[in-house]
Parts: sequence; structure tokens; C-alpha cells
Amino acid sequence: MNKDFVDALSQVAHERGVTAEELISNFEEALRLAYLRQRGFKQKDVEEEGKGPIVEVQLDPQEGHLEVLEIRRVVEKVEDSDKEIDLETARKYDPEVEVGEEMEFPVDPEEFSRIAVQIAKQVLTQRLKEAERTRVHNEYKDKEGEVVTGSVARVDNRGNVYVELGRGEALMPPKEQIPTERYHPGQRIKVYLKQVQRSTKGPSLVVSRAHEELLRYLLRQEVPEIAEGIVEVKALAREPGSRSKVAVVSHNPNVDPIGACIGHKGQRIQAVSAELGRERIDIIQWSPNPKEFIRNALSPATVGEIAIETSEDGKNRARVVVAKDQHSLAIGKAGQNVRLASKLTGYEIDFEEAEEITDLDAAILKAAEKDESLKVSQDAKSRFESLFKDGE
Repeated sequence: MNKDFVDALSQVAHERGVTAEELISNFEEALRLAYLRQRGFKQKDVEEEGKGPIVEVQLDPQEGHLEVLEIRRVVEKVEDSDKEIDLETARKYDPEVEVGEEMEFPVDPEEFSRIAVQIAKQVLTQRLKEAERTRVHNEYKDKEGEVVTGSVARVDNRGNVYVELGRGEALMPPKEQIPTERYHPGQRIKVYLKQVQRSTKGPSLVVSRAHEELLRYLLRQEVPEIAEGIVEVKALAREPGSRSKVAVVSHNPNVDPIGACIGHKGQRIQAVSAELGRERIDIIQWSPNPKEFIRNALSPATVGEIAIETSEDGKNRARVVVAKDQHSLAIGKAGQNVRLASKLTGYEIDFEEAEEITDLDAAILKAAEKDESLKVSQDAKSRFESLFKDGE
């Protein structure tokens, strides 16, 4: 073996993203197993049952010198001829050797047949793949739950999209894609790293464009008030590519959370929407009061009184009074509005249709009077009543 071969190994190591030391170590192990297999010992027998001789392979990266050694222990009586040598025979090689010592017997490289070389190549290839898988897993295991940027590598006939993430390739199955988007090789996309696992086939990286956390990340990128903690995203509900609802609250009384998210002439929210395939995004005001939160979540529909209860199965339910002309708007196209509102608030929402809600403020006041948590003051009640009288 010459120095050029070792240089070639170093080059392969660089291309595969592993260290030269790691590759040389894998090469030495591949030759060791190849030698044992040529001697008739399977890898399982060697590793699990300890069969076969003790073999060491040493490759000097500086000189390119390869040495294969069989190690045998000197004993009085041989019980395992693969690992032991009797004292009388041992002293033919070294007259001063004693029982219990180990002797090294060089193996002539010429003993390696073509089959052994092929075996070594196969083992080395396998070890390289294992090293790459370990490296990819270690690189991405701490990034699980983050948003990363990658490029589409290919799309298979099942609709799976494979995304190149630096040195690793991730899978984006159809259910994690935005239905309205079409992907093509070379396309740069932001994805949520949903899962990083190790398997017998290597690390499994699963990414998503449909995950709610991708929307949260994009809002944080586009809205400085969210990044700084002035505005907080309290809840998200999303139907990818179609519509989302985002509940926000401001920790600064001088900052309007909805206006901050929308931006001047809608620039901020439009940028987020464009990144998500023109997904419609509703920004609503979060409230600690569940009735008010539900009312806001059902926008743009205008609803009346809201009654909250907990069913026998432990689920939170809300009964919402809605006028006929607002009923279809509250439900939304194919039930989307109420479905997102329910997911956003955590309440199963049922509607009770009324003939007409003539004055929304009156309905809100009536609901507030029944809900002690709102504690509507008498002054507020008087102001409402005076407004009604003025209107008459």
C-alpha cells in the first residue's frame, strides 16, 4: 500500500464530510473483518460469540504502510488454536517468551484474495454510510422544532418532496405540504423540522410546511414587536394554504397588537401570507375572558350572547346566539370559520339562531350582566342606556 492510496482516502473523507482519522479507522476495521471472513468466520460469530483469531490492522497515514497482525497468547496447553499458541512453538519464534505473554504474527498481504478485497470494500462503504448517518443525526438532533431553509431536491411519484438541508436530506410527505403549492427541484423553501429520529436505515428527518410553528416563526421574523416580546402570539389555528387565525395580545398599552402584525398598508401580514402560498391570515385580539375570546375568534361574523358550559365528557362547549343574516358568515365556507375558531379557543362551538339581534351592544351588555367575571359597572350601564335613549 502506498501514500497515494492514503491521500485518496483523505480526499474521500473530505467529500463525505467525515474526518480522515475516522475513515482510516473504518478502513482498518473493514480489512480486519474481511480477513476474518476469508478465514471462515462471520461477523456475528466474531462480535457476539468471540470466535476467530484476534486480528489488528494498522495503517500508517504518514508512510502509507499497512500491517495486519494476528495476536496469540502463550499458554501451556492450547484450548483455542485461533487465539493461543503453546509455549514450545512460541519459543521457536522468541526463545525468551513466557506463558501469559502475547505474540504478534504478521499476515502476508498477499494472503488477501480478490474476494477479501471486495468484502473490505463493501464493509468500508457500509461504515461510511453509518458514519454519515451519525453525523447527520448529530447535526440536526438539536435543531428539531426549529425552522430551517432548504432546497427541493426531488419529488417522487407518490407526492413526497425531498428537501436538501445542507448535508442532510429531509422528507416532506403530502400531509406536511401546503396543498396549494407546487414544488420543483432547486426551489428554496422554509420548512419546520418536525422530527429527527435514528433508524436502521439511517437518520429520519421529517419537515413540514403545514405546521403551525412555521406561521409563528414567520410572524416573529416580520413583526419586530413579536420578536421583542412586546406583542405575544397566544394561540394559532391553521388550515394550510387556505386560512389561519392568530390570537395576539400586547404587553404595552401603547401598542396595538393587531395593527403591529398587519403593518403599514398590510405589508407585514402580506409578506407572511406570500411565504405560505397566499394563505389568508386573520389577526384577532386575545382575551383572558373566554366569551370575549370566542366572540373575537368568530369574526368577521357578529354574534350575540355566548353561554359557556362543560359537558359530561369534560369538553368545553360554547353556545353562541347568532342572527340569521350572520349565521352563514359565522360558520364560514365549508365550516372553516367556526372550525378555526373552535381550534383557536379550545371550545366546541354550537350556534343558536335568533330571528334578529337588533343591537349588538345591548346583547353584549346583557351577557356581561350575567357574567360576574366581566363586572360591568353601573356607570358603563348608564352610558349604554343613554346612548340607546339618544338613538330614540
